[in-house]
Amino acid sequence: MSFDLTLIIVLALVLIALAVLFTFVPVMLWISALAAGVKIGIFQLVGMRLRRVIPARVVNPLIKAEKAGLDIELNKLEGHYLAGGNVDRVVNALIAAQRANIELTFERCAAIDLAGRDVLEAVQMSVNPKVIETPFIAGVAMDGIEVKAKARITVRANIDRLVGGAGEDTVIARVGEGIVSTIGSSTDHKAVLENPDMISQTVLKKGLDSGTAFEILSIDIADIDIGKNIGAGLQTDQAEADKKIAQAKAEERRAMAVAHEQEMKAKVEEMRAKVVEAEAEVPMAMAEALKSGNLGVMDYMNIQNVSADTDMRESIGKETKSNEDGYDNSGPTKNR
Repeated sequence: MSFDLTLIIVLALVLIALAVLFTFVPVMLWISALAAGVKIGIFQLVGMRLRRVIPARVVNPLIKAEKAGLDIELNKLEGHYLAGGNVDRVVNALIAAQRANIELTFERCAAIDLAGRDVLEAVQMSVNPKVIETPFIAGVAMDGIEVKAKARITVRANIDRLVGGAGEDTVIARVGEGIVSTIGSSTDHKAVLENPDMISQTVLKKGLDSGTAFEILSIDIADIDIGKNIGAGLQTDQAEADKKIAQAKAEERRAMAVAHEQEMKAKVEEMRAKVVEAEAEVPMAMAEALKSGNLGVMDYMNIQNVSADTDMRESIGKETKSNEDGYDNSGPTKNR
């Protein structure tokens, strides 16, 4: 009875040991590597576990590279994994580059991957160029007419400049700048419409792909259209602005004239007040002259007669003028 119990315990311990072994040690992965002809030790796989490396993420790409005829060291793949890179994508990129006769080393490929770029897509783009379409880009010709153009840029990835090179946005911005410059240097918008290839030829000559991760193969104008008459609009706005300025200056002159008129009226009233004040002093002066004997009674009477005669003449003059105009003191009358 005790022998059977001991046997059961031993079998249980063996099963537990095997379960732990197969869980911690990737025996099946080791067998797959041996079957593929990849020389890797079981303790190397255990060491990966201890270094917190998932063995399948390194061994499977290594098997793929071995079958493709690539000579890649296991330590390099493990180091790239620990650096946060995508080992499987790097190996796929190396295989694609080898098939396309593109010179690409593991170090360069790993650097591109760690830089955040899709190295496999870059290799594929080197074989099969990519077409980048720009939005409508507006430029104004010298005659003031706006011209809108849409371009398709055919680019090929430049693997040597993938690390540190500018991306698609820079290429689109440079091409847009070239389109605007070419349209703006045209004397007539009709010339642009007749020869849209003039834009692509001028832009290509500027070497817009320098410093970028791409090589521009061609720039084709996909669509071109006429926009607004910017020159006429600017002239209209300038005329409106000049009109407002002239109106403001005219209003300023009118206000100054009104102020000057009011000032003159005030001066006239001031002079009238002085005349009235001077006339008020005349009777006092005459009375003083009578008292002092400088003015006689006959002289005073002569002055009164002259004043009365003057008033009569003024009254007759007013009536005559009123009759000539068709009016009398009571209202309008007919001329006879």
